[in-house]
Amino acid sequence: MIDITKDIQSLTAFRRRSAEFMKQLKKSKRPVVLTVKGKAAAIVQDAGAYQHLLDIAAQADAIEGIRQGLEDLNEGRLRPAKDFFAEFETRHGLHR
Repeated sequence: MIDITKDIQSLTAFRRRSAEFMKQLKKSKRPVVLTVKGKAAAIVQDAGAYQHLLDIAAQADAIEGIRQGLEDLNEGRLRPAKDFFAEFETRHGLHR
């Protein structure tokens, strides 16, 4: 959750106090929204917290792939691999 009193700062403030911001990022593990002329321009985040987000995204992607596979199974949209490869070889003129 973003704390608007600490986690939204101007780019100018970040430039002036970057060491202080880096300590805050490591301690809080929360991103900081940097603004330019009052509008969000960038997000700065601790590397460990960013890696955690990447891990969560990868896990969600894998779960979605499994969900789609199960849906295909339940809807009868699967066929044996040997049938697929036989058709593929015939279609593309491949012979074993």
